[in-house]
Amino acid sequence: MLPRPVSTDPKRGFNLRRTSLLNRSRATNLAVLGLVALAFISLLFNVHFYLSSSLGGPLSSGSSPDVHVLASLPDLQSKTKLNHLVVVPGHAIWVGTNPGLRTEPKEWAFRSYQTGQESSRLEVFFKHISTAAQIALEDERSLVVFSGGQTQPTSTTTEGESYLRLALSAGLFQSETFSRATSENFSLDSFQNLLFSIARFREFTGTYPSKITVVGYTMKQTRFSVHRTAIRWPESRFTYIGIDVDGDNSQAQEGERKNGYLPYLEDLYGCHGFLAAKRISRNSAARFPPYHLSSPELALLMGWCPQIKTQLFRGKLPWTV
Repeated sequence: MLPRPVSTDPKRGFNLRRTSLLNRSRATNLAVLGLVALAFISLLFNVHFYLSSSLGGPLSSGSSPDVHVLASLPDLQSKTKLNHLVVVPGHAIWVGTNPGLRTEPKEWAFRSYQTGQESSRLEVFFKHISTAAQIALEDERSLVVFSGGQTQPTSTTTEGESYLRLALSAGLFQSETFSRATSENFSLDSFQNLLFSIARFREFTGTYPSKITVVGYTMKQTRFSVHRTAIRWPESRFTYIGIDVDGDNSQAQEGERKNGYLPYLEDLYGCHGFLAAKRISRNSAARFPPYHLSSPELALLMGWCPQIKTQLFRGKLPWTV
């Protein structure tokens, strides 16, 4: 008689089933243990990453490069008391070394359309700078930001840096190391003068301003009102101080209306056609601003370029409820 098939043996069949279940149980337990170990390793890595970045310790070679860059910033705690942003939009680059010669055209890098009335115009630039310096001396919670990028191919520096250098060289802050003045070195037009200066304030102090004063040409006041509306900054916390060249400014005012105010009324964020082309023409040095990293709360606004050119940005902003 042939032996009964193994699979039909009730006793052996039970043993096989039991063995199979035990094998599955062991495999399941090993998988769970593996997941637990993986989670524990991940936890240790994250704790190490957090402690390294928050305490200023060395970061591993696999850490985020953004965190590594931010770890090099100084302690901003002493600057968090600042709440008043004073913006001075740049219009040219001072390439001189002697502030006494500041009204000499050869001491500046200009755009071609800025010729005419050079001495008077250059003196107005200095009045913008000195007015902002006076505000800073009177308000200990203010930070002056001289704003403007490397707009001239004949200069290796920026409008903002050169204005700051002129202010310090002329002794306007009554100190060679005044700590409440800085430069913003990437803006290419008036809209960016305002928005990037807010970002620079955040970068410099770790907080956003609660009020803003802009010191510039009187004829550009309406343009800055359009910019203020575009970024939804409260009107009650915004001041514009206008200083123009003495004499007949009718031609300059008409040029401002046609080339500044009206184009921005039709293109609030300056990212289409005529205004976008002006930015490109002023950026021969191919500079790119860092504010998406240092002021992440403004990243969406900085990238806002609606198809409907007058469509207002409605995202969350640090200064809106």
